[in-house]
Amino acid sequence: MSDVSEQTRRVVVITGGGSGMGRACAAAFAEVAAEVAILGRTEETLRAAAQELGQRVWWIQADVSRRDDVERAVAAILARHGHVDVLVNAAGFARGVAADTPLDEAERDWDATVGANLKGAFLMAVALAPHLTRPGGRIINISSIAAYTGGSRGGALDYAAAKAGLHGLTMGLARDLSAQGPAARVGRTMSWRRCSSWHPRRRPSLPAKCSTSMAGGCSAASMWHARRAEPGGRAVCGAHAARQGSLC
Repeated sequence: MSDVSEQTRRVVVITGGGSGMGRACAAAFAEVAAEVAILGRTEETLRAAAQELGQRVWWIQADVSRRDDVERAVAAILARHGHVDVLVNAAGFARGVAADTPLDEAERDWDATVGANLKGAFLMAVALAPHLTRPGGRIINISSIAAYTGGSRGGALDYAAAKAGLHGLTMGLARDLSAQGPAARVGRTMSWRRCSSWHPRRRPSLPAKCSTSMAGGCSAASMWHARRAEPGGRAVCGAHAARQGSLC
């Protein structure tokens, strides 16, 4: 079956969809005729992305670290589509917290970073889990190599901890959703980390469409994960990219 026919009528929700990896994911899904809702905090960025990506992409301004914003966004998505096939949690940023950051500043930046990267993914996943297609729904969490390394240059305590937490959230979601039995065959809840820094020899199992750019590579990986689980396949399992680049 072709990509277009497979993805037609699928409903995809992408947080952080106005820029970066989220926008690249939105473009990739829009290319194969999915209906795409992008979420983000900045109206101008979202509006520009939706206009450029085409009529299948629409936007909702929302801060995913806020429960009321998530509830409002989910209500709008369900009112328009009635269900969701794929959730991509790509929202996130790093404020930069080091061990010598003043405590009040460190707490403020920690809360902001963890809110966007981890709490937002948690709120979106829990809010949309009851509305994911069964069987065949997918949750894709965009992570980072910082979850393993602590950051490339230090001063990333907030970001590294948030992304490591995202791996735990992925596994926890997998256990909770798979425990529901056959109706919980919602594909795979994936945790994906940055692939642009890998040497080509370390990416043998990435999909051929994975570009060497971070946004292009991770959008291709998200597309691959979203298509990989067959509706009749095994129950949800948590997985993430192994250090050598192979996929679990």
